[in-house]
Amino acid sequence: MEVAFSLQRLAVYKPRQSKKSKQTLDEGLVLLGRGAYASKGEAGWDALEKLALAALDYGNTEVADRCLKILSDKFPDSPRVYCLTGIRMEATESPEVVLRYYDELLAEDSSNSAIWRRKANVLRQIGKIDRAVEELSAMLDTYYTEVEGWLELADIYLSCQQYTYALQSLSHALLLSPQNPAYFLQFAETAYLAEDIPLALKMFLQTVDMTDDDDGDMTPSDSVPTGITLRAWFGVKLCTRKLITEPRAASSSPSNTPAPIPSYLSALDNLSTERLRTGYLDIKHESPPAAEGDLIAALTTLVK
Repeated sequence: MEVAFSLQRLAVYKPRQSKKSKQTLDEGLVLLGRGAYASKGEAGWDALEKLALAALDYGNTEVADRCLKILSDKFPDSPRVYCLTGIRMEATESPEVVLRYYDELLAEDSSNSAIWRRKANVLRQIGKIDRAVEELSAMLDTYYTEVEGWLELADIYLSCQQYTYALQSLSHALLLSPQNPAYFLQFAETAYLAEDIPLALKMFLQTVDMTDDDDGDMTPSDSVPTGITLRAWFGVKLCTRKLITEPRAASSSPSNTPAPIPSYLSALDNLSTERLRTGYLDIKHESPPAAEGDLIAALTTLVK
């Protein structure tokens, strides 16, 4: 597996007892018991790393330690092993001990962005939000192209309801990865929370444009919106509804984004309603609620 991708996985790791994690643990224990990992090359070592994480998901530090020992012996100077060691320490050691370990690693090599992010995650978990922001900001000042770092910084600001700063962070992610519709959707939803409705509508429509199957055989009006496209249309509906019922929202954009003219806004509102009804029918296999408010309420849980 590509080193950068693996480090990214380690940087964002959070314990979760998922079905996939349980399967990885069960299958990995067989591999570990047979010692079969060594004969599988890079795939075998990567499987050990995944097994260690799955073991930590379920609090099985003994298995995690066995994996870590094997990996440490095989790759004593690996950034991946250093990061995995820190994750293992996070499971049982005090935050102070873990932070000290990460500081030592960064003093030796500040280029390991995964360590920066693990450190920020520990600081965030113990409520030191300002320090977490400082660490991520320091990393991004040096390693600007770390898209996931900008997303994490935005998530911290979002959790503190500092929407303007969150949007600033997300704008860097859009600049670095302009082809990823998920980032545009995240930006749009954050703009909506920031009550910049014209900006939110613009970005929701951009997401639709990036994900709607306009290159297929069917016209967009005949296609069925699913996944991120359905969620973007849901955002479009929320925005048009708000701009129609609360005209002040059209003239109070913090970003000075102009709202659509009334006739276009009305057309967008009708189109988004049709798209949502089509999506609802595809998911539920039943007629959507007739009332607009009921349709929005029913879709709220479906688009998450």
